[in-house]
Amino acid sequence: MSQQHTEQQLDFVDDVTGAAERESEHRERGTARPITVVGNPVLHRECKDVTAFDESLLALVDDMFASQRAAEGVGLAANQIGVDLKVFVYDCADDDDVRHVGAVCNPVAVELPADRRRLDDSNEGCLSVPGAYMELARPDYAVVRGQDLQGNPVVVQGTGYFARCLQHETDHLYGRLYIDRLSKRDRKDVMRQMAEATPRFETVPND
Repeated sequence: MSQQHTEQQLDFVDDVTGAAERESEHRERGTARPITVVGNPVLHRECKDVTAFDESLLALVDDMFASQRAAEGVGLAANQIGVDLKVFVYDCADDDDVRHVGAVCNPVAVELPADRRRLDDSNEGCLSVPGAYMELARPDYAVVRGQDLQGNPVVVQGTGYFARCLQHETDHLYGRLYIDRLSKRDRKDVMRQMAEATPRFETVPND
C-alpha cells in the first residue's frame, strides 16, 4: 500500500485556492445519500480501483460532497455511501485554520522519513461510527498520492487535523476503520458510545 518517496520529488496540489467555491459547486450538483455504518460489508474490504474517469465518477463525487455536508463531516470515502470504489473527498481545515477541499482517486499513503513522523494522539471520530470518539495516535503530517477526477497524478499533503483526515479516508478505501487501530478495550468503549448515541444524519441499517 505504501511507497517511499522524498518530499523533493513531489509536486503538491493546490487544494486551498477557491476551496469554498469548488465545494459549493460539487455539493449543489449532488444529492445526499445515507451513510453506511460499521458492520456493513462494504466498509470492511478493500475497494476496487477507479479505472473510468467519466461522468459517472463526477456525479458520484458530487453526491459525496453533498453527503459529507449533510452529515457535517470533513472527509468521506465512497464506501461510506455504499460505493465500492477507491475515491474520497475532503473539506477540512488544518491546524492553521486553512481550508482544504478536494477529491483523490486510488490514494496511496506515502511512507515518510522518521523525522516527519511526530505522533498526535488527538480524538478521532467517523461518520460510519456515529456519535463515538476516541484518542488515536497518528503522524501529524501526511502525504497521499493518487489521481484527480480526470485521471491525472495528484499529490496531497496535510498537517495536523487535515493530516489525520487524509490518513483516515485512505484507510477507509482499504477496508480499515479507525476503530481497527484501537485496543480491544478502546474499541469496546467506542462501540458502546455508538450504541448509546443517536445519529444526526441518515444511516443505512445493517440488516
